[in-house]
Amino acid sequence: MERGRDQRIVRIAELEIDPAQLDAYNALLAEEIEASVRLEPGVLMLHAVALSEAPEKIRLLEVYADENAYQAHLATPHFRKYKMLTASMVRALRLVPVTPILMSAK
Repeated sequence: MERGRDQRIVRIAELEIDPAQLDAYNALLAEEIEASVRLEPGVLMLHAVALSEAPEKIRLLEVYADENAYQAHLATPHFRKYKMLTASMVRALRLVPVTPILMSAK
C-alpha cells in the first residue's frame, strides 16, 4: 500500500425494504453481516441501522480493506445467498461512495 494513501472502500448503502417483509429481511441481513465480518479479513466493518421514523429504510456503513476485498466479498456464498433471498424484499437500493474524514470506534 502506498504510504499515506487510504485504499479502503467506504460507502453507505441506502435501502428501502418492503415493510411486510422487514423482519425476514433484517434476519437475513444480520446473518450476512455476521458471516462477512467473521469470515472475510477484508471486510473491516459493516454497520446496519434503520431510520427511527421509517424502519423500512435501512442504512449500511460498509468499509472494505481495498477494491480486491470488496470484489471478493461480492463473490462469497453468504453474500450471494443474501442477494438472492432478499431480491424481492428490496424496493430501492442506492450505493453512495464516501470519503472518510475520520473514523473512530471503541
